[in-house]
Amino acid sequence: MLKTKKFYLKEVKVMKSILPLFYFIAFPLLVGAQPAAKQAQWSKLYIVPDKRHITRGDGKPFFWLGDTAWELFHRLNREEADFYLKRRAEQGFTVIQAVALAELGGLTQPNPYNQLPLKNNDPTQPNEAYFQHVDYIVNKAASLGLTIGLLPTWGDKFNKKWGNGPEIFTPENARIYGEWIGKRYKGKPIIWILGGDRNPETEVQYTIIRAMAEGLKAGHGGTQLMTYHPMGPGNSAAFFHKDDWLNINMVQSGHQERNLKNYVFQRQNYALFPVKPTLDGEPRYEDIPVGFKAENDYFGSHDVRQAAWWSVLSGACGHTYGNNNIWQMYNANKNPAIIAARTHWRKAVNQEGAWQMGYIRKLFEAFPWPQLIPNQSMILNSNLTDAGYQVAALGENKDFLFVYTPTGKNVTIDLGKFSSPKLIAYWFNPRDGESIKIGDYTNGESKDFKTPVSCPTCDWVLVVADIAKFSIR
Repeated sequence: MLKTKKFYLKEVKVMKSILPLFYFIAFPLLVGAQPAAKQAQWSKLYIVPDKRHITRGDGKPFFWLGDTAWELFHRLNREEADFYLKRRAEQGFTVIQAVALAELGGLTQPNPYNQLPLKNNDPTQPNEAYFQHVDYIVNKAASLGLTIGLLPTWGDKFNKKWGNGPEIFTPENARIYGEWIGKRYKGKPIIWILGGDRNPETEVQYTIIRAMAEGLKAGHGGTQLMTYHPMGPGNSAAFFHKDDWLNINMVQSGHQERNLKNYVFQRQNYALFPVKPTLDGEPRYEDIPVGFKAENDYFGSHDVRQAAWWSVLSGACGHTYGNNNIWQMYNANKNPAIIAARTHWRKAVNQEGAWQMGYIRKLFEAFPWPQLIPNQSMILNSNLTDAGYQVAALGENKDFLFVYTPTGKNVTIDLGKFSSPKLIAYWFNPRDGESIKIGDYTNGESKDFKTPVSCPTCDWVLVVADIAKFSIR
């Protein structure tokens, strides 16, 4: 059996002891018990100009670890929402992406309390009773340290293209609705997500989105961040990168194929000016058929890990996980399956890919991760852009390195590019969150690192760091 060890940091500026390491990963569980002032600091999120990550109100970096719970407000009652949110907090998630005017009959099928969101499908006439349920979930999430990535509407309400619709938005009522909902949730831990799996295709649709963004900003006073969720595969930067209201670029790499190169989107966005954080807000989901066809088999935990690590080591400010059963809150006794859903959402919430997302945050928050810069030149071996494509990121002070190897292939690293004279290396296992020390090394060597186990789904993260700052024991 491989001997595994936990990793700890020695430098006081980065982390003072073992306690903060576990405090970070457990933070969503503990935040509900924190004084109101500390909760308020957690809820404030902003972006320092020319930075590629989000910052919390207390000055610490905010790692976006999201889940696509699109139908959360629409399909779950309060007891169910409590269960779901508590589990995601336990798993280390920080952002829950959910839709006020939902996709699956969101305007015509009532929520569990028999309430529709709008009167007469009019965005200027929201139903107070429906939004009181949204209020409850937003507040419950906040008590658990979770931020809601709140979509004011799914995209079929301004660009039907497919789905239920109907198209109800105009530039005029989009601004009114945006200001109303922005004001309602001002001061809450909210990141606004416009779009909803649709791209603007006409000048009117562009105007609708910009009017809604203008209304949101007027409502929340410019105190909350905003992004845009495009169709997949797609990128918000293609439509709104230079718009002032767009604080974060969001990609949907989508569900079409295995080994889809979602890192390409992040690299493209990383090179754009003005500088804005970027992330994959809808990658391939766990337990969804590849290409939406069950005969192609289903994406599993390795698929979602690969997408996540490829993305975060290519410059993303975090990552969003998704599960085919969770986004629709699948329950065979209540709703028909969409896209071959096959697992009750209460069971699917514990599928292994969701737990493994928390290990990404665990490793990142044990290091000054906003300093990471994508750097493929650290990899000296042949590196084909296939399922085993290796990605690397080096700290800006050249004192720590992460390299992801998706299929357990060995990796050769140029240790001469480190600023640190003495280095320590270990393997981090993204499947169980444990680490295995490899050894100590001297700056200047190139070194071939052999993975502990090699197989098509045996992914590993190589960590090399300044031995004076970082160690394992």
